[in-house]
Amino acid sequence: MFQKIGYAVSLLIATSAASAHAGDFVKAQASEAAAALERYTSGGGAAPWAIESIEINAALDKLDKSGRLRAIRRATATGGSRYEVLQLAGDRTVEVQVIARYLNAEERQSMLPPESVAINNKNYKFTYQGIIDDGEHRAYAFQITPRHKRDGLIKGELWLDQRTGAPLVQFGRTVKSPSVFIKRVSVRRENVLCDGMIASRLTRITVETRLLGRAELVIEEHPLRSPEALQLARSGAIGGQE
Repeated sequence: MFQKIGYAVSLLIATSAASAHAGDFVKAQASEAAAALERYTSGGGAAPWAIESIEINAALDKLDKSGRLRAIRRATATGGSRYEVLQLAGDRTVEVQVIARYLNAEERQSMLPPESVAINNKNYKFTYQGIIDDGEHRAYAFQITPRHKRDGLIKGELWLDQRTGAPLVQFGRTVKSPSVFIKRVSVRRENVLCDGMIASRLTRITVETRLLGRAELVIEEHPLRSPEALQLARSGAIGGQE
């Protein structure tokens, strides 16, 4: 009987030690995630590239219409964007009602004070969700909830690369509709990283409109850091990659 009691006590001690170890591991993981988030928010996220190639593929599902834009985008000194259109093809309705409206919305948002839309503690509440492993990357996942119902803010998730702290994925819905004709806007942005820096970006936007149904956009962006890359983009090479 005493042997059974001794075994039970030993098992209880071992289980308690394992639980304490697991608790310490979770706390350490949460602490590392908080440090990564602090680095990200204090840096304001990734700065826009000065010159980039951009390709927009858009569609109106209800009308079965699509369109495409290829352009070179340059950041202006005032914080806006200037476009050199290389190709515009597809249905005219999509060009005017989807692509042009998206570019106008981007221009309006670029003129907002950067601090008003930045992903930081002033604009958002962060809730740590744990580690995400998609087979290629491990990332710290945070639920992001805007503190204010304001243009340019989304409610969703932010994933930060576990190794570098760089933003991998951001997705959610805007908390304020940009127009009375739009019911909701969903956004998913995925970054491709190279040595902890953003090498390219893919953004998917779904807009539920009241008049035209669902509009979908897929935006690919690549930085252009040399005259050769700029020339490749103009010639139609994919992304103008270096």
